Amino acid sequence: MRVRRLAAWTALPLAVTLGLAACGSGGDGGSGSDSKAVSIWIGEPKHLVPTNTTETNGDQVLQGLFSPLVTFDAQSKPVMNAAESITSPDNKVWTIKLKDGYTFHNGEKVTSDNYINAWNYGAYAPNGQDANGFFEKIAGYADLQGDAPKAKTLSGLKKVDDLTFQVTLAQPFIDFRSMLNYDAFFPMPEAAFSAPGVLKDSYEAAPIGQGPFKMKGTWQHDSKIEVERYDAFPGEKPKVQAVEFRIYQQLSAAYADLQADNLDVLTTIPAENLSTAQADLGDRYQTSPMSGIQYLAFPTFDKDYANPDVRKAISMAINRDEITKSIFKDTQQPAHSFVSPILPGFRENGGGAATEYNPTEAKKLYEAAGGPKKITISYNGDGGHKDWVDATVNQLKANLGVDAVGVAEPKFADLLTKVEKKQPVGTFRMGWIMDYPSMEDYLGPLFSTNGSSNYYGYSNPEFDRLVKEGAAAPTEAEAIKKFQQAEDILAKDMPLIPLRYQENVFGHSNKVKNVEVDAYQRVNLTKIELAD
Repeated sequence: MRVRRLAAWTALPLAVTLGLAACGSGGDGGSGSDSKAVSIWIGEPKHLVPTNTTETNGDQVLQGLFSPLVTFDAQSKPVMNAAESITSPDNKVWTIKLKDGYTFHNGEKVTSDNYINAWNYGAYAPNGQDANGFFEKIAGYADLQGDAPKAKTLSGLKKVDDLTFQVTLAQPFIDFRSMLNYDAFFPMPEAAFSAPGVLKDSYEAAPIGQGPFKMKGTWQHDSKIEVERYDAFPGEKPKVQAVEFRIYQQLSAAYADLQADNLDVLTTIPAENLSTAQADLGDRYQTSPMSGIQYLAFPTFDKDYANPDVRKAISMAINRDEITKSIFKDTQQPAHSFVSPILPGFRENGGGAATEYNPTEAKKLYEAAGGPKKITISYNGDGGHKDWVDATVNQLKANLGVDAVGVAEPKFADLLTKVEKKQPVGTFRMGWIMDYPSMEDYLGPLFSTNGSSNYYGYSNPEFDRLVKEGAAAPTEAEAIKKFQQAEDILAKDMPLIPLRYQENVFGHSNKVKNVEVDAYQRVNLTKIELAD
């Protein structure tokens, strides 16, 4: 997706000179922390239930508490992890055999039932899980949707034995094996449920997983989430005893703590610090490839933004080159496509002419389409977005002759909740990090009518058809052809504006070493170590 997932912050790419300290408040500044724990910055998660977690803050935590069925090698090919094998003769009927020896943190043995029960819970629409759409490919999904579903369990899930289960898809999907890395496909223990299909209210406060770390206490909202090493974990053991995911309301406060060695890992350097960060941090400043794209989204259900020409005009009024240079010091790159450049099938100008800066044509088109006299850009204030939003607002004022304003919500979860309820937020920032390495992972969740992260009400039946045909294609080449045709439709409809491609630009304290941040913008919790 993730994929991973909706990205809460501005990630900053490419090795260049980066920026200076800030002031502010947020987090605990390291006071009272366990000296044997490493501290990692996050924003406040929206959820910590696997089937309800589709954003990066919660994902970082769950990646410590759970162990996915597959991981990926350096070429983004799936590698068996908690699964012993995942096989299929036709890309439609898949047999998953689990490795023996995995237990949940409460001592329960991990079995096929734990996966089947968790997936059924996520797919059952009345449970209101944010990752519900990720189960759409499994046979029987449609019967679990609506206010009064016909069924409570997926017909495509079948237990073979305690360590083996079979998954039948509604149609073949070439990337299903890779998809199983996603959070939604984690298992949940019997202890998570108060009755079949009914999750305990208390589970989210202290999720029980089968990963390398277990919860230490409960989720301390807007403060921290602490985990400690689970010694019975049969996979690769972490090198640190504990991790404190420290929740900050302001990225600037996290950066100040990083400089002072009061925070161990900050996966995103604030935009305002990009000009001096490399000098500030020295060899503690790092970069790595990642898959993120920053977008500006439209509530297509709002009459002000229902006309595609209005959306295209706003896109053409934004000077991406100027913002990436002046705000991000070329640590991000202008985006002219709806998918990441690291993917097979990427095209330099997949977004078409509307992603090119053309202020003269933008104003003509905007006025002819009757665009609103005021444009609001809503964003999460805890993610380091203010500078680029302010710059975008100024460009829209100058190039379209409108009133424009940026409005900060305290947290990404707050922004998403308002959008889900269709409360007035105007345009709003979105970020996406892939869940698995496929064009389908950008196109399906973000733009399909029932996409799990389609927060803006976009719907185009022809687009949906092409994405489904691409997913069912027997070869990667045939799949890419369909996905590119679907992207061509997005270029005409412009439900989101692609703004920038990202890379990881991060920093760490003197206390830690071997800090890796992956293409999904997650710290590798098994590699990080305390410095000698």
